[in-house]
Amino acid sequence: MTRTLIPRPLTAEAFAPYGEVIEAAAAARQAIPINYGATMRFHDLARIDVAEGGGEPCVSIFRSQPLPQPIEIKLMERHPLGSQAFIPFGGRPYLVVVAPPGELDPDRIEAFLAQPHQGVNYAKGTWHHYSLALEGESDFLVIDRQGPGDNLDEVELAPEQRWTIAL
Repeated sequence: MTRTLIPRPLTAEAFAPYGEVIEAAAAARQAIPINYGATMRFHDLARIDVAEGGGEPCVSIFRSQPLPQPIEIKLMERHPLGSQAFIPFGGRPYLVVVAPPGELDPDRIEAFLAQPHQGVNYAKGTWHHYSLALEGESDFLVIDRQGPGDNLDEVELAPEQRWTIAL
């Protein structure tokens, strides 16, 4: 049996149960001119939540390779002690696959198609798939938690719980 996920466009409203979409358009209400008017600051785009258990922010670059298509969703992960933000550098769209916090319910997995100008911030405990680059190797600026404690849970989906992404 094949279960198919059809990604929907990534919007702030649709993604709200999982965290924040990081993009200038969503933050227009908090646009602040700075640098004598030469720069527009789109302020406070994501809640970086990493302090639990002595954690602190960590800034990294993740380089992701596209998976063979059709993409099969075989596992999900979450970070129970901190949020995790991904901001794309590559100028390419990518996929975001998520499920609500709590016990993983494979029937509640959703997929979003993110555009090159959109980042995401997964809220603490939100289930997600690892980076799903499309169209070629893609770099992401990642802001997440480093510090003591176990901040990664992974669940491998049983064959009947897996999804295939339809692009």
